[in-house]
Amino acid sequence: MSKAGTLDLASGLGGKIEKNDVLSAVEKYEKYHVHYGGEQEERKANYTDMVNKYYDLVTSFYEYGWGESFHFAPRWKGESLRESIKRHEHFLALQLGLRPGHKVLDVGCGIGGPLREIARFSSTSVTGLNNNEYQISRGKVLNHVAGVDETCDFVKADFMNMPFPENNFDAVYAIEATCHAPDAVGCYKEIYRVLKPGQCFAAYEWCMTDSFDPNNQGHQKIKAGIEIGDGLPDIRSTRQCLEALKLAGFEVIWEKDLAVGSPLPWYMPLDKSHFSLSSFRLTAIGRFITKNMVMALEYVGLAPKGSQRVQSFLEQAAESLVDGGRKEIFTPMYFFLARKPHSNSR
Repeated sequence: MSKAGTLDLASGLGGKIEKNDVLSAVEKYEKYHVHYGGEQEERKANYTDMVNKYYDLVTSFYEYGWGESFHFAPRWKGESLRESIKRHEHFLALQLGLRPGHKVLDVGCGIGGPLREIARFSSTSVTGLNNNEYQISRGKVLNHVAGVDETCDFVKADFMNMPFPENNFDAVYAIEATCHAPDAVGCYKEIYRVLKPGQCFAAYEWCMTDSFDPNNQGHQKIKAGIEIGDGLPDIRSTRQCLEALKLAGFEVIWEKDLAVGSPLPWYMPLDKSHFSLSSFRLTAIGRFITKNMVMALEYVGLAPKGSQRVQSFLEQAAESLVDGGRKEIFTPMYFFLARKPHSNSR
């Protein structure tokens, strides 16, 4: 996992956005969301701009706090966060039945932490699809460091319109990424198109559970906090994801919310009552230090103006995620394994 330090956080903050433009980018990003008067339809219509701004602004924070893999995982007692994340990625590879020589697509790959881990674990070639230029540039550097340049690459494109021919990949997966899509059916249809007949698509989706009550203002506040803190146009329900898969033409082999029955809660790394030396930067004390460090870096000009605002909405996201997890109205790991039929008729 990457060992991003204080200077990495400061220098990377804002991604490909010019340093003097970071504050205005933060303001524009915030205005997409409910807390600032934004509307869901506007977020969906402008999801490319919104999500790109989000990842330019937050990637250095993610890498500083999480390492190279930006996702949650079910966790066993005695298991570190890093170990649980690797196991979560290996589980996905095993469910897909990946074998040496397979050509695999990672949809919404971030800086490529899971891509590199899965490629090494399964001896496959993995292409990472990402629409954020800054994350791709980081991913290429990390691929070189890991020595996987020849088997792993990146393509900059929108997952709603992939630049690949039909029936191109032996397997496709997405880890907490297609939640950014404005339309699940459209996204899954593109995945269906590029996947070879008879092969599988597996994903971990961010979803509202059946316990979510859209008429409960407290529930709506939590949902809105997750959306602004995580660059989401909307958060679909598990039922909506399942229905979208079927409408796209997939046969669902099995599906389950993996948060249910996890020995330790998935949100534990962000829970202020939890302390861990191995994931110290995610703890309440670690986040307090980060907050003050960012304030100082912005004050002396090493971090661009607007950096504290980014840290603030990420903190709001952390609190909303913990609340959503405790109330069991939200899950970041609704898992499904789906197959593209051998017949293309739908």
